[in-house]
Amino acid sequence: MEEDKDFLRQDNNYRSLKAFQKAECIYDVTYYFAHKFLKTGDRTIDQMVQAARSGKQNLAEGNIDGITSREMELKLTNVNRASLHELLLDYEDYLRVRGLEQWKYDDPRCVQTRTFCKKHLDSAVYREKIKKRSDETIANIAITLIHQCDVLIRGLIEWKKREFKEKGGIKEEMYRARRDWQQRNGYGGRHGQYGADGQKPSQPIKPSQPIKPSQPIKPSTPKE
Repeated sequence: MEEDKDFLRQDNNYRSLKAFQKAECIYDVTYYFAHKFLKTGDRTIDQMVQAARSGKQNLAEGNIDGITSREMELKLTNVNRASLHELLLDYEDYLRVRGLEQWKYDDPRCVQTRTFCKKHLDSAVYREKIKKRSDETIANIAITLIHQCDVLIRGLIEWKKREFKEKGGIKEEMYRARRDWQQRNGYGGRHGQYGADGQKPSQPIKPSQPIKPSQPIKPSTPKE
């Protein structure tokens, strides 16, 4: 059966989103970093890994939920952004309390990292590269990835907001699809050949006729 594409958009392939690909890189880097440089039993390990996971999973869930709920899509996409900012603070805390350097924006190392991260969206590349890097370097790579992902997510949110303003929500989309279908199939009037409940009656509806009495009705005689 051919898929009906009149409404419920079919373009929700979250894996093709650059923001999702970047979030996956962040998760893989964080998983390695937390288990490599934090002590076993440190609750920060689970917190960082879960924040990175939430940053990826909520983007995917929001993208799929957006098929039937624009509101839920925007909400989960923003939750994704909030999770990544939580993770960003963990990396910044790690560097600060250990006396390590967080690279400034114009630091040559930061410039080189930004250029590299902008070009590469394959998480396998990062999993291989970070094996030879120090904790300071990996933390700064993760911070760069998070900032870039945040920019992409903000752009995604603005795009979804514009789309909602232009097309409305799922109810409006369903109404337009039904109206267009009725017009294409020759169903005119307010409900066309369908009733107000949207169902086609099994038998034609005939107009009701006034009920005629079988015998003439005589006026009653008042009693004395």
